Amino acid sequence: MLGVLVEKQHTVPDTYPLSLNALTAGCNQKTARSPVIEASDAEVLTAVDGLKGLSLVFEGSGSRVVKFEHNMGRVLGLPGQSVALLTVLMLRGPQTTAELRVNCERLHRFADLSSVEGFLDELAAKTPPWVVKLPRAPGSREARWAHLLCGEVAMPEPTAAYAGAIGEGGVAAGEIAALKAEQARLAAEVERLRAQVRRITSELGLPDDDGPGPTT
Repeated sequence: MLGVLVEKQHTVPDTYPLSLNALTAGCNQKTARSPVIEASDAEVLTAVDGLKGLSLVFEGSGSRVVKFEHNMGRVLGLPGQSVALLTVLMLRGPQTTAELRVNCERLHRFADLSSVEGFLDELAAKTPPWVVKLPRAPGSREARWAHLLCGEVAMPEPTAAYAGAIGEGGVAAGEIAALKAEQARLAAEVERLRAQVRRITSELGLPDDDGPGPTT
């Protein structure tokens, strides 16, 4: 909810603040969301009331239709860069530093990855922390970041399929199979080369590893 208000302030400023219908539509949109939800107007209003109680959202004035605005940066005392990062994490779920830089483009343009990491480190160092760097998932090259505005992040338990794919010592069974196949291929290649060497040495009348060559 809060993330939608921040996002729409930047992406559709002409229609910001948002009416209840626009806010609900923003919460339920199918793109740039993880997870995708299907919230009702009543559920959105309940969430808005909770945010209003924290002064993070307030009702705008000067319109016959009730519209809502966020007050995130001021209440939390955060610069725009940090607000952008938290917004994208709220809307899209855990992401790597590179993904955050790309997905924040319309809210704030970070100069490089180190700039993103700097603001993430600041958010993680707060008491209590507002973001956390998750353990790198098996098969992933980079760790992902998640926000803590709704409490601790629930880490998914390894699935039975994943557990079955892990061999002795925590090495993936698929990786072991690939190594064995490569070993067999190399052994066959070595044997082929040995046979070729034996044939050549025999034709030239030279001794080989299997014993003395033909005598003349």
